[in-house]
Amino acid sequence: MKRVKCPKCDTFIVFDETKYKQGQALVFKCKECKKEFGIRIGLSKLNAIHEEKSLDEHQFDKKYGSVTIVENKFAFKQVIPLQLGDNVFGRYLKGTDINKPIITSDPSVDTLHCIINVKIGKNGKPVYTLRDAPSNTGTFVMNAILANNERRVIEDGTIINIGATTMILHTMTEDA
Repeated sequence: MKRVKCPKCDTFIVFDETKYKQGQALVFKCKECKKEFGIRIGLSKLNAIHEEKSLDEHQFDKKYGSVTIVENKFAFKQVIPLQLGDNVFGRYLKGTDINKPIITSDPSVDTLHCIINVKIGKNGKPVYTLRDAPSNTGTFVMNAILANNERRVIEDGTIINIGATTMILHTMTEDA
């Protein structure tokens, strides 16, 4: 199942993309605002947001791990790769200054919500540190809220909740 966002009112419309061919044009009518709009089945422009274009291969690599995003309301999943430095997470909105946008309709996820910093530790392995941005609804680690200005070292499998959305950290693997 895929979903598209109404360009007028931001309501999501869910449809089964397997019923259509690559390149096929579809027209939708929003149930909320009655706006008609079209899409073409294929690669999403929003997917390009998560692709790094100008970073060299040492700065952006699977070896730094990833975060799996699960929007609990719809169970939609996104996998966002991490890079060295600050990985700034928040709800996708045009014009926001974040490098790891989450495509979600969850209003409790701020446009600037939390930051996962990746740096190389003394042992040569990545160290992952989480902090709140600060956000309006807070950032929870394993069901405990982060205090203002608190930084917490996190590890593989750490569950982070931002609003009604869950993030799961997947650190690098030895064979990456």
